[in-house]
Amino acid sequence: MLLEWSATINAWDWWAFAGILIILELILPGVFLLWLGIAASLVGILHTIFPNLGWELQVLAFAGFSIAVIFLQHIWLSHYPIATDYPNLNRRGQQYVGRVFILDTPIVNGEGKIHVDDTIWKVRGADCEIGTKVVIVGVDSTILLAKSI
Repeated sequence: MLLEWSATINAWDWWAFAGILIILELILPGVFLLWLGIAASLVGILHTIFPNLGWELQVLAFAGFSIAVIFLQHIWLSHYPIATDYPNLNRRGQQYVGRVFILDTPIVNGEGKIHVDDTIWKVRGADCEIGTKVVIVGVDSTILLAKSI
């Protein structure tokens, strides 16, 4: 039955598949199914140009187009990144760079702690006493890099 169905795949099937993928992209955003939908629509166009294309070549073309459009999207976004009002939204430590805090625990052997909003963060920097004002100059994974002022 699957073999019989695969022999009857036409351009409209690919366009319907593309539409389903694009609708799923709207429901489950992630900007990945969109590119697969574009690849499926390209196979639909290819099937319109070459109507006797076997199902094996159609699936192979879908795989090739999928890789190509994802690769092209990656190149495009590396040259033209998406501008945002919140560039540090998912990089919480970067939000604190440039801010001044007061040490809750002294920096001993290069490590201490500060209270930031409702969280306690580890800081790394030159040894300092409790109550010293420090400015955050960078982030190393989950540790804030501090410099006393």
